[in-house]
Amino acid sequence: MKGYCSCGEVVYDMIEKPLFVHACHCRWCQRETGSAFVMNALIETDRIKIKAGAPEVIDTPSESGRGQKIYRCPKCHVALWSVYSGAGPKFSFVRVGALENPDAYPPDIHIFTESKQPWLGLPDNVPVMDRYYDRDKFWPQASLERRLAAIKLD
Repeated sequence: MKGYCSCGEVVYDMIEKPLFVHACHCRWCQRETGSAFVMNALIETDRIKIKAGAPEVIDTPSESGRGQKIYRCPKCHVALWSVYSGAGPKFSFVRVGALENPDAYPPDIHIFTESKQPWLGLPDNVPVMDRYYDRDKFWPQASLERRLAAIKLD
């Protein structure tokens, strides 16, 4: 699926479906995005192909203290994806809202809902976690296998 920033300077393709889609409701994501939560489509970094422009990589702090790299358009500064230190550089968290058809990737799970905005209702058919979760319990087998294959590519 194609993705791009607001001004169109940076255009990329996500060449495979995401491994898993998070709706993160932590206070850090709320502050960072200025919204109630962030939607991140987790995918192997090598499955993002830049078609135009070059994102600017901004090192930012994170609640974990390990930081993250946010890939932004150098002109309009829209966040396109992040690489979190905890997941490592082989995995990127694509901002679903920057995709051409964000409706295609609804959340597979809601995380850190202990700090979700109280006015926001969540659907009954999607797992809801107070904090994080056990990947082996929630990810589809195909996604677990792709993750393992990416990690073994060293």
